[in-house]
Amino acid sequence: MESYRISTVWLAATVACLPVFSCKDDDQLEPEPEKMGILIQTDAAFGQVLTDSAGKVLYLFSRDANGNSSCAGNCLSLWPKYYSSHASGSEGIDGEDIGTITAADGSMQTTYKGWPLYYYANDGTPGEINGNGVGGNWFVAKPDYSVMLVQHQLVGGNGTLYTQDLTPGEGMTRYLVDAYGRTLYGFRNDRYHTNNFTKPDFSNNSVWPIYESEVLAVPSAIDRGDFAEITVHGRTQLTYKGWPLYRFEQDALRGETKGVDFPAVGVWPVLRPDSPVAEGADD
Repeated sequence: MESYRISTVWLAATVACLPVFSCKDDDQLEPEPEKMGILIQTDAAFGQVLTDSAGKVLYLFSRDANGNSSCAGNCLSLWPKYYSSHASGSEGIDGEDIGTITAADGSMQTTYKGWPLYYYANDGTPGEINGNGVGGNWFVAKPDYSVMLVQHQLVGGNGTLYTQDLTPGEGMTRYLVDAYGRTLYGFRNDRYHTNNFTKPDFSNNSVWPIYESEVLAVPSAIDRGDFAEITVHGRTQLTYKGWPLYRFEQDALRGETKGVDFPAVGVWPVLRPDSPVAEGADD
């Protein structure tokens, strides 16, 4: 029994060999045109998910923080790229959120909100979702993520590489980003559900804008219960483990982490699944 329903209706017609269609000499119709588009379907366990036009579920890879595909070689045999030369949005999907990237080998891949899209080879039939959570890095694609999880190298504004402990060095860090892959930070001087940075007139909000998104969906590797909302001078800010969330204006591109050493290392750390709860939780 299918555990989902298609939220957008696609109409198809069986057409005889008419003059407006190209027919072969043996009266066989030309191959059906490529199926196009990205749909929203509803799954009993995951809620709204993205699929191709045939109902095959699509996935995101946490290592694609910068918008380029990090899946290559043998990885692609298990996680084939999704690409449609005419990919378009259906009801509930903004067409401007759909794009295309080109790999070094010239192959194309469709993206959603800058995330390259993939299939999972072990999903046998349309609607199956067997790839979510694989390796802690693969998540079913959803139209309404407000927070995502990436695994990426931290690079400060001065070009220094940092480990997850914010010591100089190479190493992948798992941390939170927004729906478009822009890094989310906490402020060292904040307290549990208390913003100690933003001024009442928001005159410093252009440098460290508060993250005002509502929690609609988060990847399965993150506990949704760790998120909450607070009111900051009349506006709503999202928190994680009590830490008010911010973006950094100098992170011009998705995946950038220039804020980790601005104005000094540790003042504005990225937020990780294993980050401690903000101080003051028991006050």
